[in-house]
Amino acid sequence: MARIAGVNIPTNKRVLIGLRYIYGIGPSKAVEICGKLNIPDDRRVNQLSDDEVLRIRELIDRDYQVEGDKRREVAMNIKRLMDLGCYRGLRHRKGLPVRGQRTHTNARTRKGKAVAIAGKKKVTK
Repeated sequence: MARIAGVNIPTNKRVLIGLRYIYGIGPSKAVEICGKLNIPDDRRVNQLSDDEVLRIRELIDRDYQVEGDKRREVAMNIKRLMDLGCYRGLRHRKGLPVRGQRTHTNARTRKGKAVAIAGKKKVTK
């Protein structure tokens, strides 16, 4: 099992897919890394030599911000918005959608489980 940037990469997956398990590396950066190191797209993680794993590890450490550093940067950006008191910061603070989605219905992922309102009865005529 290859260990890159403190993350165990699954051995039976292709390198392009396995690299995505590292926080901060998505599809385009995985392709970019494999292109820089001349690793074929169809190569599996368990087929990588120790030298190739070492080269991947060194490239990621040198050129990319991943895992703890990336998480810290994202958290600091959100905290900055909240401290400024701008609209996006207020939405983060309240736990509501930040990017303009509707909240009348839906938005359950951000708002949490729906809570029934006590004492509300249907009016019968």
